[in-house]
Amino acid sequence: MNKNNNMSLTAINTLVVVISIMIHTLLPGAVKADNRFFNRIATFPVYLNTDVNLETVAEIIDVSKDGKTLVYTDSQTGKLGFVDIKQPRKPEPLGAIDVGGEPTSVAVTVDYALVAVNTSPGFVAPSGHLHVVDIKTQTIIATHRLAGQPDSVAVSPDARYAAVVIENERDEDLGNGEPPQTPSGLLQIVDLVGDPADWSIRNVNLDGVADLFPNDAEPEYVDINEDNIAIVSMQENNHIVLVDLATGAIINNFTAGTVDLFQVDTKEEDPALISLTDTLLDIPREPDGVAWISNSLFATVDEGDLFGGSRGFTLFDTDGNVVFSSGNTLEHEVVRLGHYPDGRSGNKGSEPESVEFAEYGNKRFLFVASERSSVIFVYKIKGRHHKLKLVQALPAGVGPEGVKAIPRRNLLVAASEDDARDDKFRSIITIYELTKGKADYPTVISADRADGTPIPWGALSGFAMHSRNDSKMYAVHDSFYQQSRIYVMNVRKKPAVITGEIVLKEDGNTINLDAEGIAVSASGDGSFWIASEGAGSVDDPGRPVTSLNLLVHAAADGTVIERISLPDAVNAKQRRFGFEGVASVMEDGNEVLYVAFQRGWVGDPEPNNVDDGGKVRIGRYDLSNSEWTFAYYPLEVRQSPNGGWVGLSEITALGKDRFAVIERDNQGNTDARIKHVYAFSVANMVFRPEGELFDTLSKKMVRDLIPDLERTGGLVLEKIESLAVTRRGDMLFANDNDGVDNSNGETQLIRVKGVFKTMHRHDVETDD
Repeated sequence: MNKNNNMSLTAINTLVVVISIMIHTLLPGAVKADNRFFNRIATFPVYLNTDVNLETVAEIIDVSKDGKTLVYTDSQTGKLGFVDIKQPRKPEPLGAIDVGGEPTSVAVTVDYALVAVNTSPGFVAPSGHLHVVDIKTQTIIATHRLAGQPDSVAVSPDARYAAVVIENERDEDLGNGEPPQTPSGLLQIVDLVGDPADWSIRNVNLDGVADLFPNDAEPEYVDINEDNIAIVSMQENNHIVLVDLATGAIINNFTAGTVDLFQVDTKEEDPALISLTDTLLDIPREPDGVAWISNSLFATVDEGDLFGGSRGFTLFDTDGNVVFSSGNTLEHEVVRLGHYPDGRSGNKGSEPESVEFAEYGNKRFLFVASERSSVIFVYKIKGRHHKLKLVQALPAGVGPEGVKAIPRRNLLVAASEDDARDDKFRSIITIYELTKGKADYPTVISADRADGTPIPWGALSGFAMHSRNDSKMYAVHDSFYQQSRIYVMNVRKKPAVITGEIVLKEDGNTINLDAEGIAVSASGDGSFWIASEGAGSVDDPGRPVTSLNLLVHAAADGTVIERISLPDAVNAKQRRFGFEGVASVMEDGNEVLYVAFQRGWVGDPEPNNVDDGGKVRIGRYDLSNSEWTFAYYPLEVRQSPNGGWVGLSEITALGKDRFAVIERDNQGNTDARIKHVYAFSVANMVFRPEGELFDTLSKKMVRDLIPDLERTGGLVLEKIESLAVTRRGDMLFANDNDGVDNSNGETQLIRVKGVFKTMHRHDVETDD
């Protein structure tokens, strides 16, 4: 064994700071020279191979040698699943087979899928086996007993060997959860010679290799290069081992080292606050996934598990020298994309977990999947010095675990493991294609603050266009984040760019609202109206009222001018589904505000869920006399097979007494049925005060948004919350990504041109 100590940890840390700046960002213009991009073309819900009501976990994924059949592990159901991708835009279920335990990994060789299965009854006596599955017939043709609990399997490029990581994972609830814990892990080499039933297995002892916990090897992941050298990550040991599969000899090993991180977020506030101001020093990388880039260079994704997690990835040469380290750049990019999981700030941040390398023609790509941010970063590797260029970020499902490149078909697939139907997301397989043209994602990014860090954003909940400039739009976030602010967006650019932020302040202090809507004052003074939703219901003891619904008037600089509440008699009927949007118009020379309530309050007409969807309030507030009056808006009957409810999510003034609203159900993915834009007129309508019988508005369907959402290649997103209309009649709408909490963090800002062509517009557009 040759333990390489050529590079001190100090040198490694210094190198991280220097070379991490080599990464390009996703700001507009960064990738203009490239004319081929990966775009999502299809999404396959894993339950299609089982049952819609079952929880599934698509974890590790591979593809048949002809590139037409996907195989994936489903640890939740104990199955190996198959998907037909002959037509990659229309993946079809091929069923799943039981593997007699928890499948932890799969790798394809020739006609077979090698499936590593954990059969351990506990941590003390780990066990497992390796199934050989005929992909075409979906039958197990051979089974080999393994030396313990398997965690990763890889097949050599020449199909001569398989390497199986036997982790024998630690019990995190035993004592302080730290190693050493017996038994130790090891690497097993399978000689793929002859009939699969006759394959032989050799053991590689990893004890005594690492400096940290030398008698408890914790191997995690394996990949094999063209020289049949296996690279093995030992996560808790913070170590890397190179094994010659022909001889079973360890030819090199070295520490994965540590990283210093600056301008990251290490605090988890409630409500959330993304603040890139913290420092982490000497953080062990603790690598998870590994991938060879060449026979002398490989990548690790430094997820962390015990003491570390450096929130990035590293390129090493086979002598253990750090060739590249991403530093804080992944953290900054997910903030820029609105994908930062603030609830993980105190742990490992965006938590990159898997990595894949492939050559598409003469282009070399590295794919890095972030488990907690649910994105896949796409890098191009250029030249003999292996310069990395970040060219894309792709949206994945919640918790992408396995990534597989299929260069011969210009495809990339990702398996995302998290599944929660009640939370409106499913375990999925996402299919991307490399094609000429523009990248479809992201649709929104942020520019930098003065300190060079990106403007944090997420949970967009309301839009308002600038009154005279179709390039400028304002947006707000909801109560997921504290220190409420208005985002200033340039929507002429693609992706749209958040160029600034207006922090709301009252008496010099920041405030926390549940901003669900925003309007630019029709008075022309540059001020804003913000609809803040109340919390709690008067008729639900489990959710008592803790705040009221408010209209907040803010000056152009964010200073709060006044707060307006509903009449006491209306507040006495509050339910937790309150203000969802606000619109400002001028009527007879006076400013009047209209607000949309999301669902009915106490005493409002309830839905029967058969032929009556119930009614919700549209509120009208006349600033000239401080009077609240109301009318009813009729809701659609819910249609989702998963039940739920239907309500309003936005209101936007169209001019000439007309308004548009978003009417949606609270369902996502294949359960979604209603994501509609309706228009109505208040001309000749009488809005009445509380206590009188309200009139009901007549509405007209403008657009079904589900086809627009399906065209993104993903599953239908639940919370379509924001809507704006330009003076030219274009409609912009977007979803609320829930602050990346029980969400993949995806924000789809979609423009549909000419939907409201007949709306009033000014003749002159200015740039103010």
